[in-house]
Amino acid sequence: MSSILQRIARSVNWSATRQFTTSTTVRNAVETTTKPKGLYQFFENNETLPKQIWTGRSWKAQELRQKSFDDLHKLWYVLLKERNVLATQREEARRLKLPKQLWTNAGRMKKCQKSMARIKFVLNERQREYELATAVVEKS
Repeated sequence: MSSILQRIARSVNWSATRQFTTSTTVRNAVETTTKPKGLYQFFENNETLPKQIWTGRSWKAQELRQKSFDDLHKLWYVLLKERNVLATQREEARRLKLPKQLWTNAGRMKKCQKSMARIKFVLNERQREYELATAVVEKS
């Protein structure tokens, strides 16, 4: 049996196998990237009005039900920051007097608002279920 394993081990090209990074190299790579600070967090790619990009869809309630409370909390703040960035872009476009046909991010704003409303809905569902469960336990 061990001779079979030895032959397999010799036949595998170890240099072509997938290499994994350690946590220290990942941490070093993250530390070298600079994140915008202060008011610059409200601008995408350090541009007041970046190019229009295609974005994905809003989160569905079924997907959010599978998330933990901590994940929903983090997602809420990511969406809140996105909403603030979009509001900053909208105000900048208004300040520059750009026509709505030229610059609009209403689709992204709507997706963000839908996702935030769905997070509230899922958390409300969980709260109601918790209250029902505690009421049943108190009765028995």
